[in-house]
Amino acid sequence: MASEVLTRLDPNSRAAAKGLSDLTIRNLFIIPTIAFLIIFNIFPLLYSLGYSFTDFRASTNAPANFVGLQNYRDLLNDPFIWKNFSITAKYVLISVTGQVIVGFGLAMLLNRAIPAKGLITTLLLLPMMLSMAVVGLFWKLLYDPNFGIINYFLGLGKFEWLADPDMALWAIAIVDIWMWSPFVMLLSLAGLSAVPKHLYEAAEIDRAGNFYTFFRITLPLVAPILMIAIIFRTMEAFKTFDLAFVLSSQPTTELIAIRLYKMAFQEWQTGMSSALAYIVLIMVVAITNIYVKYLNKVKAR
Repeated sequence: MASEVLTRLDPNSRAAAKGLSDLTIRNLFIIPTIAFLIIFNIFPLLYSLGYSFTDFRASTNAPANFVGLQNYRDLLNDPFIWKNFSITAKYVLISVTGQVIVGFGLAMLLNRAIPAKGLITTLLLLPMMLSMAVVGLFWKLLYDPNFGIINYFLGLGKFEWLADPDMALWAIAIVDIWMWSPFVMLLSLAGLSAVPKHLYEAAEIDRAGNFYTFFRITLPLVAPILMIAIIFRTMEAFKTFDLAFVLSSQPTTELIAIRLYKMAFQEWQTGMSSALAYIVLIMVVAITNIYVKYLNKVKAR
């Protein structure tokens, strides 16, 4: 694509007037991009990987001592870390399931001919354009037991959503569902618009019911793109930090990303936190690979 653009470069353009070749112009974009990736992505990854095998603490001037796999062994044998993973898994399950149900439901509604469809779609997209920290502060006000409107409309009195150990995680997941369901809706709309109309016409001629049409035509054809949405949202939900950090400080809402932050920047266990970051990375990659394999099976049907 980039080569096609360069091939169509206006000969009267400034670059052409300077006598720059296509190769020179290409390198002007590619080399800085590669350098940027190495400096800001690959180098920190390798640097932190080295620290994960040491007992280094950024708060001291002591040199980093090589400890091998000791950090990884300690973390994998720590029951509190597994509790953080358990909380994170529960959060991902609630959040992604909610986003798929709400997002796909909205897409089914917007796939019909309704008035002001464009305006409604635009308004629904607004939440995911906001900053996570701003959304967290906004919903913290909505959940407030004294003047929050959620308790007022639900008639819950002084119920404290974010202080209740059993409800705090659900409250955070609800905010995440509100914010990212539009993302699932957008991808689902693209999938629904690609379903051939003649399949629905054939189903109507055969007098197939709505249930049969949905599970035999709509869902199988939209499933691949829905799986892509699930992959993206699972990866993002697994890394959730700012939303949970702003909304609640309950032990029951301490996601693995929050535990990682505390270990790295409050307890200053730099080597240990680097090892934890790589354990999280390996888990996310493993989960993503499972999804991708399932996605390929769905596509092959």
